Amino acid sequence: MKNITILAIESSCDDTAAAILRNGKVLANIVSSQLDHEKYGGVIPELASRLHQQNIVRVVQAALQKAEISKEELNAVAFTQGPGLIGALLVGISFAKAFALGLGIPLITVHHMQAHILANFLSETPPQFPFLCLTVSGGHTQLVLVKDFVEMEILGQTIDDAVGEAFDKGAKMLGLPYPGGPMVDKWAKQGNSQAFRFPDAETNTFDFSFSGIKTSLLYLIQKSSKENPNFVAENMADLCASYQAQLIKMLLSRLKKAVKYTKVKDIAIAGGVSANSELRTRFVALCEENGWKAHIPAFEFCTDNAAMIGIAGHYKYLAGDFADMMAVPFTR
Repeated sequence: MKNITILAIESSCDDTAAAILRNGKVLANIVSSQLDHEKYGGVIPELASRLHQQNIVRVVQAALQKAEISKEELNAVAFTQGPGLIGALLVGISFAKAFALGLGIPLITVHHMQAHILANFLSETPPQFPFLCLTVSGGHTQLVLVKDFVEMEILGQTIDDAVGEAFDKGAKMLGLPYPGGPMVDKWAKQGNSQAFRFPDAETNTFDFSFSGIKTSLLYLIQKSSKENPNFVAENMADLCASYQAQLIKMLLSRLKKAVKYTKVKDIAIAGGVSANSELRTRFVALCEENGWKAHIPAFEFCTDNAAMIGIAGHYKYLAGDFADMMAVPFTR
């Protein structure tokens, strides 16, 4: 059986990434993060696109060098088709098309969120089908029943903001620098998660809603700061701990309902927010308490990276699911 060697490209937001996988094993996984966005407090789409253009050739070359292979050994190029920022996606897609065309090898389109889920198969002990995956990122929050490598059913999702957005916007209200999610996690380690109470917009479905908790945090800051101008500074750790605890409680309460409904025992999390230390801890504890098998990708495969694009591309290659040069990006 011949080797299947894939170059994977990820450029959906502000990280330019390239990976080399051979037979589903990662040989190289290079990520170039765009620190230029920090001073603006968020990702500037036009700037992200220009930085992808500057970085992509260098990142791909670095991946090939680290993997110690030549481009002639590649069997396919996989790339993120969406969702993401349109300009950022276009840079990755255009590069992938030109690279594949020049080598005469097939293209493979990959859905960014499906790739996050399949990052669990970069582990030595991947989940067994069917399994339930809580996907949590800056743009998406979903509960997905994963039936096989290419068949997935969304059971529930956010009806407004994603949990990653709730983390980042909460951090911004508190005056923390971008990216805010990791800063909330850092401050929360020093705080009391019971110090402040925040609401949960319960639904009769598996859907999520995070707009209410953001509004609650804003009103708390505005009201308390009138009485004490130093309120946020004096209570930063407790505010972060309480806000984070409620966000995680909201995620795990829906997860518990979905497990009861599906009756599956292999449970996974994926996406950038799955790098949150408290979520990882509480997710594992919940699984142990209920006798479920917990699956979490390694930290480097949680945030945006090309290895997850590569593993999704690997299974699409095995299924003979290739794209043509007419493939276009999608943003949602």
